[in-house]
Amino acid sequence: MTVPADPGAAPAPSVWERLGGTDHGAPEAFATLVDAFYDRVMVDPLLAPMYPSDPEALAESRENLALFLIQYFGGPAIYGMKRGHPRLRMRHMPYAIGVAERDAWLAAMDAALASVPALEPVSGELRTYFAGAADFLRNTD
Repeated sequence: MTVPADPGAAPAPSVWERLGGTDHGAPEAFATLVDAFYDRVMVDPLLAPMYPSDPEALAESRENLALFLIQYFGGPAIYGMKRGHPRLRMRHMPYAIGVAERDAWLAAMDAALASVPALEPVSGELRTYFAGAADFLRNTD
């Protein structure tokens, strides 16, 4: 039997809040993470072909990922206002994502995460989310 949470207790602070985020401002750590991640992806022979090569489209992809992560981890819902529901599986369906692609994506994200000291206090939660999301997006064996 599960003991219900105390309805009078304050909710646990989100990742966003623990990083110092407010309704009006974003910790730069998410933008730094996304930049470090994309820098790795764009030189990965397996992953790079799945991302836009046009600099304008690539900049938009970077912004979308940063806004998604901010929203997912408790920050302002700018991503949702801009793009609607994330629909991650649908958005990734055009790409063949198997074990090798998942592993390459996770390696790039893990290395990017390790390069952003400001995210260290929440890195375990981020890694757990990234591993689950990467596996969820697999659409081939």
